[in-house]
Amino acid sequence: MGHRLSIVMTRWQATVCWIAGEPDSAELSVDVDSLEVLRGEGGVKGLSGPEKALVRSNALRSLGADRYPNIRFVADGIDRTAEGYRLAGTLYVRGKSRPHVINLRTTDLGDSWRMCTEATVRQSDYGVKPYSMLMGALHVADEVTVTFTAVHTKDD
Repeated sequence: MGHRLSIVMTRWQATVCWIAGEPDSAELSVDVDSLEVLRGEGGVKGLSGPEKALVRSNALRSLGADRYPNIRFVADGIDRTAEGYRLAGTLYVRGKSRPHVINLRTTDLGDSWRMCTEATVRQSDYGVKPYSMLMGALHVADEVTVTFTAVHTKDD
């Protein structure tokens, strides 16, 4: 009955500090209320517009968006790797913080860079109670996969 959800956060900002041509620190901030439900794969039938709105509402409530409007990652250690960079820092979700590591892959596109990563986050580590209904028969997994992709012009 359930769906594998794909959501997007449409408002975010990343800041990188450079020293001698290398990234030294970075911060990513995401506006929680920018959450949009793109699609739900699987399930008995596709998600309708009202069902997507209900999923969004439940997610914002679980994340405490009214009290915790941002999710942040602050990298205070950045090391070059064969595929890009390893960012070690702190992830802040719903008023809780935990150490987190992100392996960022970079691709030279000529006049720009593509940066992408995929990381797993356990919601319960941050006090987020994964949404469930039907006495737990239908629920959101505790571990969610977060993906990030951005392209940045080299001149900027």
